[in-house]
Amino acid sequence: MKLKTIAQCAVLGLALSAMPLQAQNQKADSTKLFSLSRLSVGGYGEAFYTRNFYSDNMFRYSHADRYRDAKGHGRVDLPHVCINLGYDFGKGWSMGSEIEFEHGGTEVAVEIEAEETGEFEHEIERGGEVALEQFWIQKSFGKGFNIRMGHIIVPVGQTNNAHLPTDFFTCYRPEGELTILPCTWHETGLSLWGRLGNWRYEAMVIPALNSDMFNNANWVKNASASGYEFRVANHLAGAVRIDNYSVKNLHIGVSGYIGNTFNNDIVTNEFSETSQYKDVKGTVVIGTAEFDYKANGLVVRGNFDYGHLSDASLISAWNKNQNHQSFSPYPRSLVGEAAIAYGGEVAYDILRPMKRTGGQQLYLFGRYDYYDSYIPSATALTDYQWTDRHVMTLGVNYYPIKQVVVKAEYAKRFLKEQYNDEPMFSIGVAYSGFFTK
Repeated sequence: MKLKTIAQCAVLGLALSAMPLQAQNQKADSTKLFSLSRLSVGGYGEAFYTRNFYSDNMFRYSHADRYRDAKGHGRVDLPHVCINLGYDFGKGWSMGSEIEFEHGGTEVAVEIEAEETGEFEHEIERGGEVALEQFWIQKSFGKGFNIRMGHIIVPVGQTNNAHLPTDFFTCYRPEGELTILPCTWHETGLSLWGRLGNWRYEAMVIPALNSDMFNNANWVKNASASGYEFRVANHLAGAVRIDNYSVKNLHIGVSGYIGNTFNNDIVTNEFSETSQYKDVKGTVVIGTAEFDYKANGLVVRGNFDYGHLSDASLISAWNKNQNHQSFSPYPRSLVGEAAIAYGGEVAYDILRPMKRTGGQQLYLFGRYDYYDSYIPSATALTDYQWTDRHVMTLGVNYYPIKQVVVKAEYAKRFLKEQYNDEPMFSIGVAYSGFFTK
């Protein structure tokens, strides 16, 4: 027994003596795997106060006369607060991610559902979400060719390509694109991209949109969302973007998307294979063009977006007659055959002619937007004319430093004469940048 006890103590002693060496080896290995110099941390955020000088009652368009002199309301909001993490593994391999807190994150909230006769609805959210907006792994073979796999931004449209609050002058993202397109649009897929001289390209394969989520107020905007823990991908879609930088201080870009959207859900109907819906595809085609010019304190931007939906009348009938449960996420709304948005803004830094500004900038800007989220087909029985809008915005952007901006603006939506115009004032602060590189 004595000898056995001595042997056990000896074994224990050897094990304990080996632990520091093992820990040292693990530490050395982890040092090789991770280096702070390869880590990048950044993000962006926005906080705004808005005073709407009009009623946002859900009946303000169908009974416009009742709300002509109605009181408006004020609101505060955190549209986006995001944290970006990236890491360079070496040998061309890298990782990127973005965690987004929209409208302050998630809590229990009460919402008024316009598509459900204005009833109150409890949701586990505070008008927003916490979402992993980006997570990708990339292999770079050089500037001209890179492969990116994972959850990726879909750069269709000017705003999706440049969505940081320092990329535009309005307090909120430009209203036209924000209304008719997913924004920020992000999908899990595969991307090929690179830069060749003055040209940059990107081509993507991603899940198609879901036509059950289309509606008259936002066209396909909400159709990239999923009510499930996964994204349904019965159909795949393609997206492409090309940018040119040949002219000094000028960027020109075009982008496009195509995909079939009907029955891109796990909740399908057997009649869709045998009835009038048998050949329905719901093909969405989107084309966009944009430019951005910056020189000598002057900034000029413009964009044009147009989208078309095949089988719009049949999809509208399908959506209107869905027999899903009351807690279904689908709006049961008509959808237009097409949607359009275009706009432009001009800004000038009035501090530029002055000396010793310490890097400060003060932009005065004006912006114009036109958009229509519901252009009906020739056979459509309904035309929602309140979706046809012009927006004029005047404002100021003050940059005390490059990464921080204070914004203020007055904007007004001009609707057709049978409706009430919608003026509003907004003020707030935003930032964007990397804390480490």
